[in-house]
Amino acid sequence: MSSQQASDPALWTLTEAQAALSRKRISSLELTKACLARIERIAPKLNSFLSIDREDAFKAARAADRARARGDKRPLLGVPLAHKDMFARKGKTMSRGGRQSFAPDDQDATAIARLSAAGALHLGPLHMNEFAFGPTGHNEHDGPARNAWDVTRITGGSSSGSATSVAARLVFGALGSDTGGSVRMPAHFCGVTGLKTSYGRVSRAGAMPLSFTLDTIGPLTRTAEDAAQIFSVIAGFDPRDATTSTSAVPKPSAAKAPVAGLTVGLPDAFYTENLDATVARAVEEMVAALKSLKIKVKRVTLPDQARVNAACQVVIGAESTAIHKPMLIGSPEKYGDQVRNRLENGFGYTAVEYIEAMRFRAVALSQHLAATAGCAAILAPTCPTVAPTIEETDVRGGGNAEVVIQQITRFTRAANLLGLPALTIPSGFSDSGLPAGLQFVGAPYTEDALLAIGAAVQRVTGHHLRVPPVE
Repeated sequence: MSSQQASDPALWTLTEAQAALSRKRISSLELTKACLARIERIAPKLNSFLSIDREDAFKAARAADRARARGDKRPLLGVPLAHKDMFARKGKTMSRGGRQSFAPDDQDATAIARLSAAGALHLGPLHMNEFAFGPTGHNEHDGPARNAWDVTRITGGSSSGSATSVAARLVFGALGSDTGGSVRMPAHFCGVTGLKTSYGRVSRAGAMPLSFTLDTIGPLTRTAEDAAQIFSVIAGFDPRDATTSTSAVPKPSAAKAPVAGLTVGLPDAFYTENLDATVARAVEEMVAALKSLKIKVKRVTLPDQARVNAACQVVIGAESTAIHKPMLIGSPEKYGDQVRNRLENGFGYTAVEYIEAMRFRAVALSQHLAATAGCAAILAPTCPTVAPTIEETDVRGGGNAEVVIQQITRFTRAANLLGLPALTIPSGFSDSGLPAGLQFVGAPYTEDALLAIGAAVQRVTGHHLRVPPVE
């Protein structure tokens, strides 16, 4: 641990904070004050927090300290977190990134309830793209979120506030959602770890929907070990969500499992196209790191990823428009222009096109699993470039914004259409200091293997240890 980390406990990882709390090296109140002090200094520069629940956090921290004194050993007891503002919290009103009026929620989202039951604290709601429908971090109502590595750059979206807050060491972890890459792209652009969970692995009860059959919930953290801690708490069957799986949930120790002898597939097409120099170099260095861990790397030929991408766009377009149709017709002026235009595009899909896309999913999954047989995961770039600027991706400014947006989103949709888990980890930096992430994509319900690979890689590389220069 560096001298800077020793003097500022907000710089610890979640796992380090857990250990310090359990050994009573620090109290939850002290840890919370450290995070809030950092939030006060840095969050305004990033536009990452929508509000700060200061008094609630202090009250919960004091309660956590009293519970620990009584012998309470819950896994996240007293650990400060914050979350994308699309998860219901009892008595609170989530913004969903929009400006419509909603009533306060009468119960917590299941994921929030499980974190609270594990003892976690919640410091406040975080910035997001409007209705989670955007990959950049722009929001016409709240302004853009800003990347902690360079505030002129995008954070990625739609889990914008979650990624940049974790990167800036404002909180130890945050929930996000991933419907077409909205956990993994922000993780890539902000230099953090992001876990897109298997479809049905984490309950969506009480979470704002975007696409019925694509939405997933997962954590953004500093390390794969930290992600395993949160994942083990939020995953599992929930009677409030009929799509959740009854499969056993891996324990956090799964991230420490041995990886020697595993095989990772490296796609021979699509994910190799039009990579910038930083991302291409990150792939080469990752292959070397995997081999140093005695993980085998072999080339694989995946089914037509362009077709998978196209099917995913049909599904998300049709399903998101179906969800928003009443408000879209009744109060279109309450939507930002970009999101309203995207939602209105959904009216253009026919029932036949939607059904064909849905029927194709099973075929595509079968083809993918056959092509990756024997592989614990495939390795692919999360995005082909490091973070573009906020200006370059602002569709209101004209120019090539839509071209840039299409380019940065093409590597993430396949995992959503196929319901696969995927873990993005920091994997390199550009010459100008911008992070790049790579994703490990597994078969359904193999988060344990992905977390083990990610944690092993992070033990032999140091990309996740770098702290943004936002101060």
